[in-house]
Amino acid sequence: MILREQVPLAPLTTLGVGGAARYFVEAESEADIREALQFAKERDLALFVLGGGSNLVVADSGFAGIVLKVCLLGISLAPQVSDVRFQVAAGEDWDGFVARAVEDDCAGIECLSGIPGFAGATPVQNVGAYGQEVAETICQVVALDRQTIELRTFRNSDCGFGYRTSIFNTSARDRFIILRVSFRLRRGGSAAVRYADLEKYFGRDNEKPTLQQVRDAVREIRRSKAMLLVPGDEDARSAGSFFKNPVVAQSEFDELTARLRSRGLDMPSYPAGENCRKLSAAWLVENAGFIKGYTRGAAGISRRHTLAIVNRGGATAAEIVALKDEIQSRVWAEFGISLQPEPAFLGF
Repeated sequence: MILREQVPLAPLTTLGVGGAARYFVEAESEADIREALQFAKERDLALFVLGGGSNLVVADSGFAGIVLKVCLLGISLAPQVSDVRFQVAAGEDWDGFVARAVEDDCAGIECLSGIPGFAGATPVQNVGAYGQEVAETICQVVALDRQTIELRTFRNSDCGFGYRTSIFNTSARDRFIILRVSFRLRRGGSAAVRYADLEKYFGRDNEKPTLQQVRDAVREIRRSKAMLLVPGDEDARSAGSFFKNPVVAQSEFDELTARLRSRGLDMPSYPAGENCRKLSAAWLVENAGFIKGYTRGAAGISRRHTLAIVNRGGATAAEIVALKDEIQSRVWAEFGISLQPEPAFLGF
């Protein structure tokens, strides 16, 4: 492996804040990963696995351990009876893979177009958008166990997928390094149009849109919300949606709804499993008094998406976190709801 020292991390994230990594390795092979793990173990260093940096906030002080950027590449496919199984290396660009699947007329991930980052990160957070999530199509995850340095294979049912969660960011957090992910997609399958934004986009057109049309629509909608990485677009200098949509028990939802209606407020919600409701984090933020374009120092809220905290230029990680704390505090004070951040925090 090639080991570098004091590598700035801000340029390797979409938010663009934070200090340097004490040590940094770009792993282009499984052997590189094993060597980096051994290096960290011998020196008792913390090790952080970096993907595309699209869901990450790095502390201004940087990271005193070793940052391992997984750069494994390769996509293979094996046609099944009615499906196609794609095996995707962890370092493959996610949106590039979605484009490939759509071009091959394979349905199942077209609504996940335009999401930045690497394929290996998608199982960790069970990445989802516009009515789809990767848990619907992942059939296998191959990972390296950081404790035993052995390969482990996980079936879908082993991954513990939930809303923005898996075992890889909960019970087995920081234990596994994902090497490759297999997806089972439907050759010739219909595009998914079951999310309000997409339904509105296609209107009352009786003809079902193609996979490519849905992919294009999703990317256009994301662009309109500054959720598509566009060079020079200040509002796209973010970590995506900064807060998860809260999921509450039905009883808590009923109580909250009654309180809000007494104030003349009608909060949107969605089914979220048995006896649970998913709330709109964007609605909560907006009705706590934060408007699009709100600014605090060099940090702010996107002018086009309430959930995106952006770096307006030269922001520090401390400014980003201060704005996060302000939003969480006010939402709690107004509604008694605790907003949970989506990004990972490194070096804090």
